[in-house]
Amino acid sequence: MTTFALHLLRHGAPEQAGLLMGRTDGASTAEGIAACVAQASDLGIERLVASDLRRSRDAGAAIAEVVGLPLTVDARWRELDFGEWDGKAAREVDTDALGRFWNDPDGHPPPGGERWSALIARVSAAIADLAPVPTLVVAHGGSMRAALHSLCGFDQRQLWAFELSYAALLSLRVWPGEPTSAQIAGLYP
Repeated sequence: MTTFALHLLRHGAPEQAGLLMGRTDGASTAEGIAACVAQASDLGIERLVASDLRRSRDAGAAIAEVVGLPLTVDARWRELDFGEWDGKAAREVDTDALGRFWNDPDGHPPPGGERWSALIARVSAAIADLAPVPTLVVAHGGSMRAALHSLCGFDQRQLWAFELSYAALLSLRVWPGEPTSAQIAGLYP
C-alpha cells in the first residue's frame, strides 16, 4: 500500500488574538501569513487545501503563489463552531461552563455550538476525500486535533497535550484505506 505525506498547518496569528474564533472570520496578521509561507514553501506538495475561513484561506493563497499550485477551499476543515462563545475572550465565558467543555467537548458543547463528534465527522470526511498525493491543508487547531483523532486514534484528552501554536506544521505519513491511519512524522512550531 502506498503512503502519502499529509501536512497540516495552523493559520498564522490572527489580528484579534485571544478569542474563541470558531466561525468568526477574522484575518491573520501579515507576519502570521509570512510564518505560514515560511513553514510550507519547501514541503514538495502536489495539492494545497485550506479552510474557507479567511485566516486559513489567506495563508493558503499566499502559499499557492509561492509553490505554484491552485488552492482548493474546503469548509470541512473549519474550526469548531463555538456558538454563543464565538468571537469572545475566554474570560468573558462562564468559567464552569468552559471547564466542562474542555473536559468533555462532546458532552458539553458551547451553547448553540458544535459538538466535538461533529467536528471529527466532517474532518474525517475531508480526509477520506483526499487523493493519496503529498498534500498541505491550512486549517485550525481544532480541525488539526480532529485529524489526529481520526488518523492516529488519540482521544480527546490526549489531543490537548499537543501544542499547536499559530503557524505550527504537523506532518503525517498516511496509509489510505479502511480504516485510514497515520504516523506522526514531525511537529514544527
